[in-house]
Amino acid sequence: MKKINAVITGIGAFIPDDVLTNEELSRMVDTSDEWIMSRVGIKERRVLKEEGKGLSYMAEKALSSLLEKTKTDPSEIEVVICSTTTPDFHFPSTASIVSERCGIRNAWAFDMEAACSGFIFALETGANMITSGKYKKVVIVAGDKMTSIVDYTDRNTCPLFGDACGAVLLEPTYEDIGVKDTFLRTLGIGEPYLRMTAGGSRYPATHDTIDKRLHYIYQEGRVVFKHAVSNMTEAALEIMERNRLSPDDVDFFIPHQANIRIIEAVGLRVGIPHEKVMVNIHKYGNTSAGTIPLCLWECEKQMKKGDKLILVSFGAGFSWGSVYLKWGYDGSQV
Repeated sequence: MKKINAVITGIGAFIPDDVLTNEELSRMVDTSDEWIMSRVGIKERRVLKEEGKGLSYMAEKALSSLLEKTKTDPSEIEVVICSTTTPDFHFPSTASIVSERCGIRNAWAFDMEAACSGFIFALETGANMITSGKYKKVVIVAGDKMTSIVDYTDRNTCPLFGDACGAVLLEPTYEDIGVKDTFLRTLGIGEPYLRMTAGGSRYPATHDTIDKRLHYIYQEGRVVFKHAVSNMTEAALEIMERNRLSPDDVDFFIPHQANIRIIEAVGLRVGIPHEKVMVNIHKYGNTSAGTIPLCLWECEKQMKKGDKLILVSFGAGFSWGSVYLKWGYDGSQV
């Protein structure tokens, strides 16, 4: 019996129109273009400014474009996984909202949260659903409205984040393409160093939590940087070794876009030539779960069927991992 593989057969994305440049940011907080570029490599980021519009708005746009591009009838979708840290509400799930707006009514839908590692965690989950033989069409929507939880008085974190969302369609194939292997890990030591302290069940919203600005991203950058570099490197090397891949074998290396210095350090340690490393952080900043699908969407036209991709990410928790996949179609023909 032939082995079923799960392959990405299409990708869509949505990026808000409004741009927040470093020059504009420097008028809001004590920073500068030089300071930001030298430390994180971000020139600008996108912001979803419209009042009353959250992640579901971006997710709807990304998923609608995916369905249109792949000529997929919404009634054919069987599962919708939405990976995000910034859902519209604690409940109902953003996946349920997006499914309804896109006319997907024959599926079950749920949210999952793995911070910046969300897309690769969701990809593994969706791929296993496909390879089980039970499902034929699974959609993964991944993105964040990070500006909704950014403290624009904190110059250490506010330059880092932007808003965007991506969506991919997974389908079964018997060809030697698709998701080939994954290496995923979580180690709970990250809680003190990267979190949003209030707003959950431990510290519900009160006047005190609001006054203390506990509903925004808190990050200890040096600690996060150290773990991100070491764990992303470990994950990439592990997946390459297990699949007997040399740097020359890899066609596209797509790391989470958190910090240009992290990206460069990981690429150097893994031995991937810089021309194979996908980078767009300068344009969009860190969109958390949205960074990797946004990279895939941007380089889709360059990718050919059978190209070998390594995806690698790191996020709060700490959570991290890598995915080895073979691309499923010629992007230039889309």
